[in-house]
Amino acid sequence: MQYKITAPTVLKHTAHLPASKSISNRALIIHALSGSTIVPDNLSDCDDTEVIVNALNDNPYEINIKAAGTAMRFMTALLAVREGEEHVLTGTERMRHRPIGTLVEALRSLGAEIDYVGEEGFPPLRIRGRALDGGLLDTAGNISSQYISALLMIGPMLGKGLTLHLTGDIISRPYIDLTLWTMREFGADADWSDYDTIRVEPKGYQGREYYIENDWSAASYWYEMLALSKGEDDEVVLTGLMDGSKQGDSQVRYLFSLLGVKTTFADTQSGVPTTITLKHSGRCVPRLEYDFVNCPDLAQTFAVCCALLGVKFHFRGLSTLKIKETDRIEALKKEMNKLGYVLRDLNNSELIWDGERCNAHIEEGIDTYEDHRMALAFAPASLRVESLRINHPEVVTKSYPQYWEDLSRCGFHIEK
Repeated sequence: MQYKITAPTVLKHTAHLPASKSISNRALIIHALSGSTIVPDNLSDCDDTEVIVNALNDNPYEINIKAAGTAMRFMTALLAVREGEEHVLTGTERMRHRPIGTLVEALRSLGAEIDYVGEEGFPPLRIRGRALDGGLLDTAGNISSQYISALLMIGPMLGKGLTLHLTGDIISRPYIDLTLWTMREFGADADWSDYDTIRVEPKGYQGREYYIENDWSAASYWYEMLALSKGEDDEVVLTGLMDGSKQGDSQVRYLFSLLGVKTTFADTQSGVPTTITLKHSGRCVPRLEYDFVNCPDLAQTFAVCCALLGVKFHFRGLSTLKIKETDRIEALKKEMNKLGYVLRDLNNSELIWDGERCNAHIEEGIDTYEDHRMALAFAPASLRVESLRINHPEVVTKSYPQYWEDLSRCGFHIEK
């Protein structure tokens, strides 16, 4: 499938954002561990959350989480502590080539019974749930925060709780903090005891009514659209977001202020969902240097947006992009080349655009590599690129199922 996207000449729209995938997935795992019957409210309707909901509701022997990396990591830990149950956890072809050995070895060191069904270090996994003692665990801090979050969430269920010592550099700390915050929302006693150590007490979760805020990651694409639009009076209103949100990607508001987007909250009361209004400020930096180690999912959005604005950039902290749904660094280089921009990478963790251009060849369409964020981040480019085409646009269902419908309501013309 391919979509041809034509942008509107005027951008004025109110977008009703999806619920946070990150919070939804954490709340569902914690809900399952608590044994509560009170299901969290305003759950995300994306593919990643749906596979967890289906797994928890149906509880089949073989659980197929498809392309949901978060679900693979979180479900691995959850199933390891579900006493008396045995499951095989599998996914798509790409998922079967995404490493999970670090998490498996960590769980095994706690006493978990997990075997590889196929290739060592990769899904599928056969997991036999059992009671685990817990205790002290050392693990690298520069691995995916989803591994760390998976371990933390089962901490209250371990006989001795969990003391997690993170060695080396700690990346994506806001996602770890989001996990700890969500755990405490359900009664867990979990927090940093030192700059590199987290202590989770063996105190179970408490079921409660819980409302999930909307997704700041989804908001980032609307920020990108406003930044790329040319009308001085253009305006985007976004719903269900919180000032002081624990979502790591909420810092998108500060980053886009450097690219000429002003954010105004209707209500600044902490913990209260509200609407925000995005408008042009008229001020944009000529160059952007930033370390995305704490918010790597924003990198594609800013790489596309900065280049199209003519803002040179040097982005660091991108090492985890190599093991996402695709190798996002290579994917960005190839697809931006189609738009006429030459990006360079360094050390498998940095991305640079110094203003170098090349001949564009957009007729091929932007390939999405089974990666939702490639489609989500490149679609706003239609505000600066005529006849933009997106190949396999259906991948957006992984995190933002109604994205194309929202763009259509905003005035984008989408031709299949």
